[in-house]
Amino acid sequence: MKYGQLIVDKKEQGLLLRSIANAHSIEDASYAASLKKLKLELLTAKILESQKMPQDVIRFNSEITITTSGGSEQSFQIVIPEKSDITNRKISILSPMALALFGYAQGDILEWVFPSGIKNIAIIDVRQPQ
Repeated sequence: MKYGQLIVDKKEQGLLLRSIANAHSIEDASYAASLKKLKLELLTAKILESQKMPQDVIRFNSEITITTSGGSEQSFQIVIPEKSDITNRKISILSPMALALFGYAQGDILEWVFPSGIKNIAIIDVRQPQ
């Protein structure tokens, strides 16, 4: 991990926790595990004011490019659930991929359990919209 722990914007921490709390009746075991893992990681995350957030850390509205252990490259933006639009490459913060990446930085490589199994993810690029 580039920064040694997750880094989360103080304002976004509350929004993220509310979004997780509102994700009711999750029947998919790997999805429920993703939510639980992120909640645990948030307990030890470094919480910063917005102006002190590093530009290469994944947060709400970040535009990200990753590669997975399968070799595929993907680019997308993480948004609040209401703005999710897969055809425009906007994924909900409550999707397994966004849950896995939130708070990590460009250059980080992580392992996460998805519905399709365990995957390694390399974060190639992180951009913050202006």
